[in-house]
Amino acid sequence: MSGGESANRPGQFMGYALPWGFVALLALVPVVFPDPYLLAVLTSAGIFIIGAISLNLLLGYTGQLSLGHVAFFGLGAYASALATLGFDIAIGFGLRLQVAPQPVWVGFLAAILVAGGFGWLLGRLAFRVRGAFFVILTVCFAQVLRMVALNWVELTQGPMALIGIPGFALWWPGEGVVELTRKDQNYWLVLAVTVLAFLLVRQLVQSRFGRAMVALRANESLARSVGIRVTHYLTVAAVISAGIAGAAGSLFAHYTRIIDPDVFLFIYTVTMVIMVVTGGKGTLWGPVVGGFIFGLMPDLLRGTAPPEVQWVIYGAAMILFVMFLPRGIVPALQALLRRRAA
Repeated sequence: MSGGESANRPGQFMGYALPWGFVALLALVPVVFPDPYLLAVLTSAGIFIIGAISLNLLLGYTGQLSLGHVAFFGLGAYASALATLGFDIAIGFGLRLQVAPQPVWVGFLAAILVAGGFGWLLGRLAFRVRGAFFVILTVCFAQVLRMVALNWVELTQGPMALIGIPGFALWWPGEGVVELTRKDQNYWLVLAVTVLAFLLVRQLVQSRFGRAMVALRANESLARSVGIRVTHYLTVAAVISAGIAGAAGSLFAHYTRIIDPDVFLFIYTVTMVIMVVTGGKGTLWGPVVGGFIFGLMPDLLRGTAPPEVQWVIYGAAMILFVMFLPRGIVPALQALLRRRAA
């Protein structure tokens, strides 16, 4: 065995042991801290971390800023809810579309497929433009979907909201197949989906596909000149990103048990962008770290200060992170560790 190989083994061990150790600690939270409010806050933060992971695939690895990413989140929520509740609507020419209530996991798959399909459609249309035009298209896309959800009352119930959405059902030790109603059950479900989304994105960015995306972000003209099919790779990235966001939307719908057109609000996209940018865009752990900080901060501040002061603290923290850690928290920590190792 060479000296280089033996020297790399501790680093490889730490590279695998630390992340899985962190996941194990998170899995133990309901056992050590069974407080329902804490678990509810962590579950909500986890859902938006999944959304941030999906956005990072576009913003971090292809360099495309989508300010309409909440559209896929909302599509996933509505698709999953409608599939599990069932619906009967008129589609014109005297015809009606009827869908009987389906199992929750069918709704979860429907959320991924519907969001991914719209991701493909948006990718084929929007990736023909760049810069501000792309941003405007994505924002308009999300707003159009919000107006559809608000006005298509026969399908979405409009501002009255879809209610009575069933929770996820899983096989549980000693209980059989049960509906997940407890906070700890939903927490573990969201944690599992977060880990799967993280592993999927990691596998993608470490493959040839990921190297092509990074090449597009670095220099699109050069990437095109060496044979990289720009629109193809961007569209595939949009489909995968939208599908993951749709999964997050499905979790949100079945966790809250009620959704309305506000699920398409612009503030949700802003929250995901903040998580990605402050954590470190283009890094695997950036959305996770940023998601924990800015996903938990509003709830940690609640009850300690008036609402207006809470938003001032929230905004000041974001400004400080951007000023002093412009590349994000994770790249700053990586640079610090490299300096210490040198």
